[in-house]
Amino acid sequence: MSSYEQKCQEDARLAILAELAAQRDATLNSRSLATLVDQVVPRKPPEWVETQIDWLESMGAISVTRSNLPGLGPVSIATIKQLGRNHVDRRLIIHGVTVPADL
Repeated sequence: MSSYEQKCQEDARLAILAELAAQRDATLNSRSLATLVDQVVPRKPPEWVETQIDWLESMGAISVTRSNLPGLGPVSIATIKQLGRNHVDRRLIIHGVTVPADL
């Protein structure tokens, strides 16, 4: 994998975690997350975003429920877990996710 592709993945993962952390219920669907990721890493297909969601779930940063919604088809519903929140808050770092910048 190229360093550019690795950076794209790490940035997208941070964007997903940060957006989930900003949600009142800490939850968003994969379609909404794909729209967000497109602003950070343009021109990535929805399947690529699903791969990033799956990776974050495998690391324990989010939980994912899969659903088949009428009119939308299959979607993933992601909810941030404490590990993901800790990364966004810079309490600990998840290797493979961009470190949040100081604001």
